[in-house]
Amino acid sequence: MATEEGHLGVTPPISTGESTNREKEVTATLMEELRRQNTIETEEESRRREVVLGRVAALVKKFVRQVSMARGLSEAAATAAGGKIFTFGSYRLGVHGPGSDIDTLCVVPKHVSREDFFEVFEPMLKEADGASEVSGVPEAYVPIIKAKLMGIPFDLLMARLALSSIPDDLSLKDDNLLRNLDERCIRSLGGSRVVDEILRLVPNVHVFRDSLRCIKLWAQRRAIYSNVNGFLGGVAWAMLVARICQLYPNAIAGAIVSRFFIIMYQWSWPQPVLLKQIEEGPLQVRVWNPKLYPADRSHRMPIITPAYPAMCSTHNVTASTQMIMTEEFKKGADIVDKVIVGTAEWSELFAKHDFFHKYRYYLQVIASTGSADLQIKWSGTVESRIRQLVMKLEYVDSLILAHPFIKGFEQIAYCTSDEEVRAVAQGETSDAITRRKKEDIAGVEGATEVHTTTFYIGLAIEPKQPGAAGPRRLDISYPTTEFTKLVKMWEKYDEPTMGIVVRHIKSAALPDYVFDEGERQPRQALKRPKTAKGSGKSNHTSPDVPNKKRRLVHYICS
Repeated sequence: MATEEGHLGVTPPISTGESTNREKEVTATLMEELRRQNTIETEEESRRREVVLGRVAALVKKFVRQVSMARGLSEAAATAAGGKIFTFGSYRLGVHGPGSDIDTLCVVPKHVSREDFFEVFEPMLKEADGASEVSGVPEAYVPIIKAKLMGIPFDLLMARLALSSIPDDLSLKDDNLLRNLDERCIRSLGGSRVVDEILRLVPNVHVFRDSLRCIKLWAQRRAIYSNVNGFLGGVAWAMLVARICQLYPNAIAGAIVSRFFIIMYQWSWPQPVLLKQIEEGPLQVRVWNPKLYPADRSHRMPIITPAYPAMCSTHNVTASTQMIMTEEFKKGADIVDKVIVGTAEWSELFAKHDFFHKYRYYLQVIASTGSADLQIKWSGTVESRIRQLVMKLEYVDSLILAHPFIKGFEQIAYCTSDEEVRAVAQGETSDAITRRKKEDIAGVEGATEVHTTTFYIGLAIEPKQPGAAGPRRLDISYPTTEFTKLVKMWEKYDEPTMGIVVRHIKSAALPDYVFDEGERQPRQALKRPKTAKGSGKSNHTSPDVPNKKRRLVHYICS
């Protein structure tokens, strides 16, 4: 994969020098710290994964054979139809940790349909020895079956190729395999093709994996590992590390990590990060091209996938999340500098984020329903739109940035009255409700359970100007109202059973569940969070109870 000039990547290396003795020393201490942080699984768990993958591979062949026979193929032809699995994601990259899932692609011949995947393969998987939590999501953007086998979690995708059989030695590298496929199959194949291409484009896979393991842990601890919320997902972080490896092909992990922070902090965005030149291919599909497409020009931190068709893996990044990541790159560079000179430990790089200590005001976005299954879909829909709220907040005067947290907090409350249901859906759960268990409401007339997922956005507000008199009012009514309208436009939105509340709270009013044990400072007695005057007029948000009043924040006074 090297260029004609004999190097990997779109530019020559910055340095081909070997690492220094000091860099070798800090690499050894880095690997010790990564083991101490429990990022590397045991040999026993690795072997169990291989056994389970073998079982999934055999099950896919059995599935293809069964469907082939049902389509009228002879027994010999049905057996020859094959079927093959490919892994991708952190497992294929070699940076998975204990308990992490295995992203798996099931490749099948043209006579096996996507419906067969969910109607035949999913039930077969449920019947398999040691299978649990098998759940298909056929309507997802990339249709998926989630499952556990022998305790190991899997995400299974399917791609149907325009071939009558799938040989055991099939490679997905050939772009022509994408011909005559539907978009969902092209998307499903993308994950595996991109990861394989990344591994082909790094000078030393072992160094790349050690370096990426470090950056992945750092990004998770600093709460900037989340594609859906406007930060970077696993593939984007992998491509950044791969690019640094190309620029320093003979460096070892400690040196790569050090260069990573320095270069990423100083990167001239929106100059794209590319692992190779963008290539055209056999399909009539869009390839990332900011000269041609205005939407591509709007990407703030473009990191481009190396497999055809080239796409931007970071189109979700907003002005706020870019500022937050740039700040983290700078902090990381400062810490690693100190590690190199011996005045800091690697553990300092992996210190937990301070998101819930950082801001005076936070927005709470509370999604609620009355059932676990419905809550998964509703909260997922709300989470996928949080980025739109962040982008609208960025236009508010006096707001420096809107900082989304990378995950929601799930709670189940057992309520005995409509008033309790309404309070929980609005984020006000009393101690009595918090202590109540499921068995406490058994047989109680009118009792119900309320499932909530609460997302947080930290608000950085400009300091008050010297000489300014009186409190300032930060008007966020437009972004919050537009956001609630947006989530309610979901085609499966059902007003009587789904709630959505947006409100602001002061940091002192943050609930205990967002903190680790012992992390929170003692609190004084709190006032109830303020909500907008006269804003509880129409739309209800309580699960399964019509005509409950919603409270939506309009102003923050500071």
